Amino acid sequence: MLPNSPVFPPVSSTLASKVDLLFFFTVGVSVLFSVLIVATIVAFLVKYRRRHAAETGQEIKGNTLILELAWSIIPLGLVMISFFWGAAVFFESSRPPADAWSFHVYGKQWMWKVEHPEGKREINEFHVPVNQAVKLTMTSEDVIHNFSVPAFRLKMDVLPGRYTTAWFKATKTGTYHIFCDQYCGVDHSKMVGKIHVLEPQDYQKWLVGGASAGGAVATGGELFVAKACNTCHRSDSSARAPILDGVFGKSVSLADGRTVLADESYVRESILSPASKIVQGYQPIMPTFKDQISEEEIVQLIRYIQDLKPAGAAAAPAAAAPAAGGKS
Repeated sequence: MLPNSPVFPPVSSTLASKVDLLFFFTVGVSVLFSVLIVATIVAFLVKYRRRHAAETGQEIKGNTLILELAWSIIPLGLVMISFFWGAAVFFESSRPPADAWSFHVYGKQWMWKVEHPEGKREINEFHVPVNQAVKLTMTSEDVIHNFSVPAFRLKMDVLPGRYTTAWFKATKTGTYHIFCDQYCGVDHSKMVGKIHVLEPQDYQKWLVGGASAGGAVATGGELFVAKACNTCHRSDSSARAPILDGVFGKSVSLADGRTVLADESYVRESILSPASKIVQGYQPIMPTFKDQISEEEIVQLIRYIQDLKPAGAAAAPAAAAPAAGGKS
């Protein structure tokens, strides 16, 4: 907003200045009309006040069409400017660039856990390189949280049982606050963290030398075998469950005639609630893994499936179920 202002947070992302401009425009229009309305009321109170007891009001006659059109069209135009301007900012903030690095964020009473694309993990700390778009795929392990970084004008609900996404590109090095903007329990005020924006070379040094704050979580491939997913999701014609090689990001045909996209949310739902979407040509024989694996392990499985490449041109029907016993 205002450089070095003690009132407003710094402008430290590509979206921050755009959000601020829209904010100031909306506030400015609101203040302008508030002043005009109050000034008009005061002027009318003075001009048309009753000066003596016998005075009566005079009926105002004439055509006020132009006046009525003016006070209708002008506010409408300003409101539409705000609407389309806000829609443009919203669409930009909702669509990460193609070159964005993908990070996973987990909200948990009362901490933020972050996983880097390389698998490195942090708790209440988040290191990123400057001038690099960062996509956040977020979920909660318990209640509703809200991931907020005022310096980036970033604010997104983090919900249990589903994924939400947000992105930012930091433009200044430094350390910035992370808050939870949704009341989440008795220690809500302690659910804070810091984002450290580093120069690219410093980030690489940290990535190589820094210690991971997260606990050891098996890789997606190890989990895929440990949970016996590979016994059904095999890349051969006798597989009892859909072949997963190359399925991520593709359309999947369901038994009920619908078509869905095999994205993060679909894979997660297939792990926890496999009977909700049955892939065409397969039986609902896959068991649920709800309450058996953590959110971090789910993300590891998703990343493993995302990296699977098609075995060949003559692939079997596709789906996205990383667990054992078949697919739904």
